[in-house]
Amino acid sequence: MTASLDQAREILRRTFGHAEFRGRQAEVITEILEGRSAMAVLPTGGGKSLCYQIPSLMRPGLGLVVSPLIALMTDQVAGLVQSGVSAARLDSNIEPRERMETWARIEAGTLDLLYVSPEGLMQPSMLERLSRTPLALIAIDEAHCVSQWGHDFRPEYRMLGRVAELFPTVPRLAVTATADARTREDIRTELRLKDAAEFVASFARPELALQAERKRGAGHKRVLELVEARPDRSGVIYAGSRDGVDKLAEALRGFGVPALAYHAGLDKTVRAERLEKFLEADAAVMVATIAFGMGVDKPDVRYVIHADPPASIEAYWQEIGRAGRDGEPAEGITLYGAADMAWAFRRLDGRDVDEEVKSVQGRKVRQLYAMLDGVTCRAAAVRRYFGEEGVAPCGQCDICLGAVATVDATQSAQKALSAVHRLGGRFGRGRLIEHLLGKTKDPSSFEAGLSTFGVGQELSAAGWRDLLDQLLFDGLLKEDPNDGRPLIGLGEAAEVRLVYRGERKVALRQGLEEKEARKPRRKVREDRIMPAQDQPVFEALRAWRRDEAARQHLPPYVIFHDRTLAEIAVARPSGLSDLAAISGVGEGKLARYGEAVMDVLRQQAG
Repeated sequence: MTASLDQAREILRRTFGHAEFRGRQAEVITEILEGRSAMAVLPTGGGKSLCYQIPSLMRPGLGLVVSPLIALMTDQVAGLVQSGVSAARLDSNIEPRERMETWARIEAGTLDLLYVSPEGLMQPSMLERLSRTPLALIAIDEAHCVSQWGHDFRPEYRMLGRVAELFPTVPRLAVTATADARTREDIRTELRLKDAAEFVASFARPELALQAERKRGAGHKRVLELVEARPDRSGVIYAGSRDGVDKLAEALRGFGVPALAYHAGLDKTVRAERLEKFLEADAAVMVATIAFGMGVDKPDVRYVIHADPPASIEAYWQEIGRAGRDGEPAEGITLYGAADMAWAFRRLDGRDVDEEVKSVQGRKVRQLYAMLDGVTCRAAAVRRYFGEEGVAPCGQCDICLGAVATVDATQSAQKALSAVHRLGGRFGRGRLIEHLLGKTKDPSSFEAGLSTFGVGQELSAAGWRDLLDQLLFDGLLKEDPNDGRPLIGLGEAAEVRLVYRGERKVALRQGLEEKEARKPRRKVREDRIMPAQDQPVFEALRAWRRDEAARQHLPPYVIFHDRTLAEIAVARPSGLSDLAAISGVGEGKLARYGEAVMDVLRQQAG
């Protein structure tokens, strides 16, 4: 008999300390409890892991989780164990004795969740042993890695399509935080989830304030300014090369910033030590290549700065999303320039991939820079990119706050929209630009007779490309993938009509000279303010947590998040039953830490 959602909610409360499901969690969990496969695209911090952890605790058998990075597996297993869940991982860092003990737990049926890498899962010996093991479900985390259209393609993920044949009766769940429509379709195809339900939550991250600036040179001076304006906060800074990481970290340390460098060129032990130091610190700055961060669930990162821009909007949202996972105010700041875009195209040209893949990835590069250099709300542009409709401006990015100078391009936008309408959405952007400039080679008499043919002489071909990209981000145009030959069509009809009537203006960013003259500087948002009388209790709880985490060699947030400690400090529970009512305090953590927390509260009261 299928377990009910009420039982799932009780496990959520008892084990994880939360009263209610968020977003689309309940729908996803229900689908898996019914024994059906699914795909879930939930935002960073949206509780994706609970969508497979809770069904693993409810369905008979072992919950199998496929994850791409050891850091991600280590973090999740540590958190589960702290909550009283029987969980383990099998990866290249596991000693033979521990590996034998884990298999003994699996065979005895006492393990609830097992985390493995895709390469490890597809080893014949692993598959043979798992074939004799009852499985509750198979979850494929960071599922965008399976798609060549995504931002973090990993060829080894392609092997996971075989899981459908090897375990045909086991429900499978593909989860990710960032996947556009084309990537989602590729995930469904490669993982053989064509008939599975798809749950896509809003990509909104209201706690994140976004900002982008054109940079001069390498931009290191500006990074220093940004970091100095945010003292005593945890941050992540991404640089495009190992050398850039080392130089930037050294420069920050020269200004007294506790900066750590992290990249693949460092010794494995050094990387592990620096990661542990970053996770355990209340305020530290990690300067890293994009190899850092996936699966690192440090909730109190207050800002992410891109000293060099990422490769796509998917990568941007994934990396920026590492800030503010605790729901408190955080910032995402990106520095970019024309040289960065040129370098991205050179790197793409050097890749040994199909021309269709290069074409798609090239378009993703253009879309990223159109968003960074655009003049519409950044958060809204990202959400539209992922297919959300009816998106309102965020009200807190640099665009919404008026920090970017623009020029009116409404009349040119009307011409572009009219041309798309008259051409019936049958052409891509290159052909559309030729039409507007009147440069179509051998136009038909129908096309040459249209009122929009050659009407766009006020802009160059590059100018029209910028405007079309802007209209795509505004939702006024949409792009049909059309098997790698994208076609441009009209977007949201009501909004298009407003532009036609002149009731909605379309703006383009002014040139660099005008922007530099203004030198806008955003005010750094403050974290949520705690009542002054509760601050000493909060700090005492953090000090206890810091010592406890050091004793266990764990990141502090694995014990309790800051948000939970803050709620405890304000509520001042008088006993264990009151403490159990605090969000984030499940039965396992209550038993493990309840008396210690109450001791801290009693000491502060005395």
